[in-house]
Amino acid sequence: MDPRVGVGAFILHGDRFVTGVRKGSHGAGCLQLPGGHLEFGESWEECARREILEETGLAVRDVRFLTATNDVFVAEVKHYITIFMVCNTVDKDPLPRVLEPEKCERWEWRSWEELRMLSVDPSVELFLPLRNLLKQQPDLNFGSSA
Repeated sequence: MDPRVGVGAFILHGDRFVTGVRKGSHGAGCLQLPGGHLEFGESWEECARREILEETGLAVRDVRFLTATNDVFVAEVKHYITIFMVCNTVDKDPLPRVLEPEKCERWEWRSWEELRMLSVDPSVELFLPLRNLLKQQPDLNFGSSA
């Protein structure tokens, strides 16, 4: 099976970002970022904006590339290249909503340090791209926020 392209988005509000719990597909029960599949002809920035709005209802600005991971889901026989984007919220008091309840249980704000601590908690499972990102860049810097 040929690799597919997924886009995951760090929606920043201060030093925190949105995470959720996956439902209904590969990685069910895992902690994830908002995101999804890159559509034909779509830029990474367009994909991130679309997926964020569809999944959380949040408006974002300053969407930019962060990094990428190579993610092979052996048991599911799926291979993804995950493009991680980073952006900032538009609202001063953003409240992510679960707009696709069949795909996500809830959204919560977390810091990178909290995510790193959760990654070693045996009761919490991270979605493979997020797990690979933590291994690849444990001291991730989100860059400047305009």
